Amino acid sequence: MKNTTLKIVQLAGLVLVVILITSLMVEAQCPMCKMSAESNLKSGGTAAAGLNKGIIYLLIGPYIMMTVVGYLWWRNRRLVQEQEQEEEIRTLLEPHDVVISSSEFNERIKQ
Repeated sequence: MKNTTLKIVQLAGLVLVVILITSLMVEAQCPMCKMSAESNLKSGGTAAAGLNKGIIYLLIGPYIMMTVVGYLWWRNRRLVQEQEQEEEIRTLLEPHDVVISSSEFNERIKQ
């Protein structure tokens, strides 16, 4: 269990470092994209509109993936809870193996 947790933390750290490094390179490209889109719009082109649509398409993917993951988690958790409830009901409804006479019952109460 401890090894698994350590591996997950290390992997998360590595992913975070990679994201931070690549975001610096992407940030450097933003002014170039902006200048290109502005100059294209001024000259009557439609590349800026295409760029905006591309950005929207890129943003939709993560939202769809998170929605699917959230739905699958919710459905799985609901099924697990239903199974736990059914098991608890079965346990409560099972007949008890211990049968005692009334005199034994009275003795146990007195103690």
